Amino acid sequence: MRLKELRQQKNISQLKLAMDLNMSQNTISRYETGERKPGISELILLADYFDVSIDYLVGRTDNPKTNV
Repeated sequence: MRLKELRQQKNISQLKLAMDLNMSQNTISRYETGERKPGISELILLADYFDVSIDYLVGRTDNPKTNV
């Protein structure tokens, strides 16, 4: 998953992201390390937050935008 990469590109901390999405910093950390997998509702929140497709977020494509 590209979560850490996207977060670092935007220069925001795990805590800021967690607060913006009403999650815990520990949850974000576990997503980034692969210790925990986000559910579909969390994937949607993260993709919307970073304005990328879910496929890009999870590494299924290198195109960050949704094919419309």
